[in-house]
Amino acid sequence: MISQQAKDAFEFFVCNALKGALVSAPDDRCEVTVIDDPGEIKEQKFVLLTVSSYLFRAMTLVHFTLDAPTRLHLAAINRAEVGSMSQDDFLDVIGEVGNIFCGALNRDLAHHFPYLGMSTPNVLDRHCIDYLDELDASYIRHFRVVVNDALTLHASLCVCDFADIDFHVDTTAVEESNGELELF
Repeated sequence: MISQQAKDAFEFFVCNALKGALVSAPDDRCEVTVIDDPGEIKEQKFVLLTVSSYLFRAMTLVHFTLDAPTRLHLAAINRAEVGSMSQDDFLDVIGEVGNIFCGALNRDLAHHFPYLGMSTPNVLDRHCIDYLDELDASYIRHFRVVVNDALTLHASLCVCDFADIDFHVDTTAVEESNGELELF
């Protein structure tokens, strides 16, 4: 079972991680809101990464369609011109966005849970999301992400628990992070 305060903490961490991962410049505005209707998610693909511990597996999904606004934003993140990027280049950038998002979530969760592991990004087609319920997750949350009022994406969090999970986060003490790599 995942306690309500743990669900609130997961949601807080995800919102902060998305705000850090999906901006292309420090002055970008990124608004993240929880949505109750997953039917709102219409993107064609998603990048999937997981954070796993002995107690849970948290799957993060960033939904996207490689349309003109998404390509423009991904090119800005990559500091490149849209025309100079191939389809594979765009997928690499969205994979890196997923890495930054999931890495920030991993880093935040590491303050509460030892022995976390993180997967590599996998890009999957939209129809795969219909099988999230098959995972028998204790907590699924979907988010709308709007960057600079020009790009709307969605993200999801799916947490499968293997034991009781309860932890608290002080949401008034937000630590700034830009998704930098940590060396061990």
